[in-house]
Amino acid sequence: EFDVSVAVAGQVGTATFAAWAISVVSVGPLSDSLGRRPVALAGLSLLAVGVLASAFAPNLETLMVTRVVTGLGGGMIPPNGMAAVVDVVPPARLARAIGTLISFTTLSAVIGVPAVALMADLGSWRLPFLVIGSLLTACIVLNWFWFPKNEAAKSRTFAFFSRYRDLLALPVLRSILAANLAQRIAYMAIFSYLATYLIDDYGVSVGAVALPLALVGIGGVIGSYIGGMVATHPDRMSLIAASAIGGGVAAAALFSVDLPVWAVVAISTVSIALLSLPWTVMIAVCTEISGNSRATGVGLVGVSNQTGAVGGAALGGLLLAVSGFPGIGYLCLGAVVFSAVVIVVFMRSAGAGATLLPYDSARSSAQTDPE
Repeated sequence: EFDVSVAVAGQVGTATFAAWAISVVSVGPLSDSLGRRPVALAGLSLLAVGVLASAFAPNLETLMVTRVVTGLGGGMIPPNGMAAVVDVVPPARLARAIGTLISFTTLSAVIGVPAVALMADLGSWRLPFLVIGSLLTACIVLNWFWFPKNEAAKSRTFAFFSRYRDLLALPVLRSILAANLAQRIAYMAIFSYLATYLIDDYGVSVGAVALPLALVGIGGVIGSYIGGMVATHPDRMSLIAASAIGGGVAAAALFSVDLPVWAVVAISTVSIALLSLPWTVMIAVCTEISGNSRATGVGLVGVSNQTGAVGGAALGGLLLAVSGFPGIGYLCLGAVVFSAVVIVVFMRSAGAGATLLPYDSARSSAQTDPE
């Protein structure tokens, strides 16, 4: 409609994700200092305005601006929302609540992508923005009445950089970020190139590849949910290390061994499920060690997610050009082996119920509001 090339139009997505990355890493201290409710309402409002305005953008430049607004609003929601759940859910049920929340988030992507494609096909590219923007507006109204009012936030001292400093001083958190980064590289390498693999090596049509990708996405939903149960296990670190290794081995076999197409889809689903399980556990551990800087901690994990996703897509493309699809499998295997080493060597003390996690007096001042 705007008479631009696909490459130029792709910069719209780049603008959205760049704004999202800035927002997700900076909103945590605001949420931890000012409270969850105002940040939630502000993020939803920006997101709704950005999406609705995108539907009426008269040119590419305006669309770029509205997508930046969308990214800024969207990046505010995950860290703040996860921290709000941690604030109100009893500790005994917290890990399962986190697993359920992450699995529903993953499911929304599985359902949302084909739904958006269908709406765009039935109407135009503007229709999904109108529908989603309207739903977001309804969410703002519901959150105004339903979002918990946490009055304790009013007594907190505003702090920004000190929250990052205190959290990054925790060896367990640094290990979480490194292990999660490596696992996200493997996760995104599979998702980024599975469709290409099915099309190039198995002759699956572009339209037909949507169903296998949806099935693989369901694997992510299942893995995230099971992760909520694993997060309460005393030996959870060994379990997530084994899960990651299993996912990497499955990925290596997937891209290296000549298999029937149904087996490729099945193994991909298992691999994604095994790689999704540790993600939930590491977020649960992050909320345990972050004290009153929970949103900041979750935001840091979000940054490692995004960095790993970019790295997985980029490194996968490089290895595909150099060594073909088997190179992507070996990338996944190498990444998860690295993550497993980090988990086993540096995170064994972070088992469920470990004394250093919720209330260790030797922990950093990240547990209390920094002055």
